[in-house]
Amino acid sequence: MPTSLRVVKLGARIGARIDGVDLAAGVDPHTASQINAALLEHKVVFFRDQHDLDDDGQLAFAQALGTPTTAHPTVTSRGRQFLPIDSRFDKANSWHTDVTFVDRIPKASILRAIALPPYGGTTTWANTETAYEQLPPPLRALVENLWAVHTNQYDYATLHDEPGATPTDEQRAYRDEFVSDYYETEHPVVRVHPETGKRVLLLGHFIKRFVGLGATESATLFNLLQARVTKLENTIRWSWQLGDVALWDNRATQHYAVADYDDQYRRLNRITLAGDIPVDIHGRHSRPIVGDASTYSEVVTPIALAS
Repeated sequence: MPTSLRVVKLGARIGARIDGVDLAAGVDPHTASQINAALLEHKVVFFRDQHDLDDDGQLAFAQALGTPTTAHPTVTSRGRQFLPIDSRFDKANSWHTDVTFVDRIPKASILRAIALPPYGGTTTWANTETAYEQLPPPLRALVENLWAVHTNQYDYATLHDEPGATPTDEQRAYRDEFVSDYYETEHPVVRVHPETGKRVLLLGHFIKRFVGLGATESATLFNLLQARVTKLENTIRWSWQLGDVALWDNRATQHYAVADYDDQYRRLNRITLAGDIPVDIHGRHSRPIVGDASTYSEVVTPIALAS
């Protein structure tokens, strides 16, 4: 391992900064392995001062860590490999795990700051592994046998508009594209992480309902479990600077982009790594109900770490 690579822990339950790596210069396999190990341990890792990193370099970094997906299953008009997180079109100000409405949930995402507002615009991540571990035994028994229906009709961009706000034409076009193809998938609420073997909660605001429960019961249980995930001690909040890159384990986190920057412009470029089809503690795989995600992403199942 290069002697310059340093992992600086930022929180007790989640988050680390990786220093001493120039991503624009390329990442060799050994360094990529070390970064992946830090990712598995800390769930989200940050790189500062990557000012020379461009789109090609970000793609090369993604390829060093895994297999990139296309930009998005339904939002295809803004690029094939990169999804611009652009405040003119949407603000992801709701707790979610990316793209859980398909069967092959992405492994990870890499987000690079392009344009930042003069204030606000932070992003917060939460650890879904520790959220599971801290459940009392009666709740564990419940969620370990619980499944949920996830769908892209429950778009985070429409759930948290300001009261009385009228979406712009750009926002309407984005939201129409987001639901242009319909996806619905049943996932276990507790999945086994394919690399660590740990149990994690699979929730977030793409959930429509829990299998076997009605709308009211689903909403009550969802809010109870989400409160466990997003407890402040279980989160880390990142204040972006130009040159920043964030890498997070999408299988063991949720995240929330805080929309506290008024009408200032904010843009970050996201590239996503292909993942596996979740498996519950009994060995049962997630089930696609509507939609074929094969053109969005390969299914990539990593080798689990020795326990």
